[in-house]
Amino acid sequence: MSRKLLLYFLLISFSAICQNTVIPDESFLSIRLGKSFKNYSIKSDRAYFEKDYEKAEFLFDSLIKNVVNGSYLDDFKVKKLSGKRIEMYDFKKPIFLMTYASWCTPGTGEIPALNEIANNYYKDIDFVVLFWDTKKAVRKVAKNYSRHITIVYVNEDENSSNHIIQTLKHTLGFPTSFFIDENKKIVDVRRGVLHPFNEKYELSFELNYTAFYNGISLLKNFEGTQNNYVLKE
Repeated sequence: MSRKLLLYFLLISFSAICQNTVIPDESFLSIRLGKSFKNYSIKSDRAYFEKDYEKAEFLFDSLIKNVVNGSYLDDFKVKKLSGKRIEMYDFKKPIFLMTYASWCTPGTGEIPALNEIANNYYKDIDFVVLFWDTKKAVRKVAKNYSRHITIVYVNEDENSSNHIIQTLKHTLGFPTSFFIDENKKIVDVRRGVLHPFNEKYELSFELNYTAFYNGISLLKNFEGTQNNYVLKE
């Protein structure tokens, strides 16, 4: 009898620990942004209208620092060019996720810099470029990327009811880089490097490579750290 009671209490304790480590809903990116984005958007639009670009940048940085960083990426489905559907949680390594669209014009050295970073660090990090676009449009640009970068896409017309996709696409803009640890916790978010018209390739490559490298350095520093939360099944 005493052994049965001991086993019972151990099971109860283990269950309680597991329940305490599940990520609470309010820690997910979509929930945090949903609560804060309207207020941010009003202030940001006003700053841009008044051409106060310094304030606009400050507001964006504050949103990332106080709302986005430390949140957890929601799981959602994307498509590969093969037509196969996968989920973001299928990636088990830390993730460098860049959101993009085929009509965005990258800097001359942006894709080469990303390719070199991916070729050097793909064993430790999953590199993913997510296009908000149609399969036809994505196929035209996918050939420019390294084979160590997973190209996926979401056609919002096929996912109009998915609030997670709407949140990601319509709040932070694109191109935007998300640096996500192996537990799907967002370590940092950065906008794409602004590039002047007719910029030189060498300058574009250097600026983008530095930005990408600084981001993945955060992920490498976070490897092996303990996390109090586990992902919901």
